[in-house]
Amino acid sequence: MSSASNDEKKRRKAMLVRASIYIAGTHLFAGFVILLFALGDRH
Repeated sequence: MSSASNDEKKRRKAMLVRASIYIAGTHLFAGFVILLFALGDRH
């Protein structure tokens, strides 16, 4: 296996990890905002 294809696989894996972190973070932030609205609506 050439180093170019190894480099491409590492880059693709790093991109998938970064995308997963961004997606998880966005969902956590959205959940927090929804929680704030839900708590604010109760009062």
